Amino acid sequence: MELRQLGYFVAVAEELNFGRAAARLRIAGPSLSQQIKALERDLGVRLFDRDRRSVALSAHGEALLADARAVLEQADLLRRRAAELTGAEAVRLGYVSWRPTDLVERAPADVQLYVDAWVLPSHAQAERVAEGGLDLAVCWTPAADLEALGLRADLLGADRLYAVGEGTDTAPVTARDVAVLLDADTASWSSWNVYAARFARDTGASARRLPGGGGVRP
Repeated sequence: MELRQLGYFVAVAEELNFGRAAARLRIAGPSLSQQIKALERDLGVRLFDRDRRSVALSAHGEALLADARAVLEQADLLRRRAAELTGAEAVRLGYVSWRPTDLVERAPADVQLYVDAWVLPSHAQAERVAEGGLDLAVCWTPAADLEALGLRADLLGADRLYAVGEGTDTAPVTARDVAVLLDADTASWSSWNVYAARFARDTGASARRLPGGGGVRP
């Protein structure tokens, strides 16, 4: 059993989708599946109930998820303690859904980079940086929120948004015919909801609020 396998287990448990988890971890889907199977063999239990259409935590997986997160946190704690002993500067980084997988290896020799195991919404990660719980975070944060929190941001990249439509018509679609989905679970989706509502207002699209968790359902 390896720490990275536990990290893979946590990622799949949070995404409940091997494709999304693989993209988040920036590894190939088949490799992720093989690593999860190897972890299941080492532990002697099935962690997920999966078929071609869905993935769900098994009873054993649900029971072990908190323990896996705790092991990852303890590993981070051990690395921080070692950094204190060597005098290297410790930098704690949080993220939302994406980060380079080789970030730790790319850090300068005099910096001990610790990637926080808890994947939280953008606004929560930004607040943790402002409060001192994190040094850096990879997240989406409006400029007004940055100013209010006293933070500075650098642009790492841009996400492409996709629309899903019925039928086979490939003609252009006007903004007023697009429905932008907002999620009732504002604790997790606050950052997206703010952006989506502004997008709808500025383009003429309609904003449609879904029940909690609607943003990740089919």
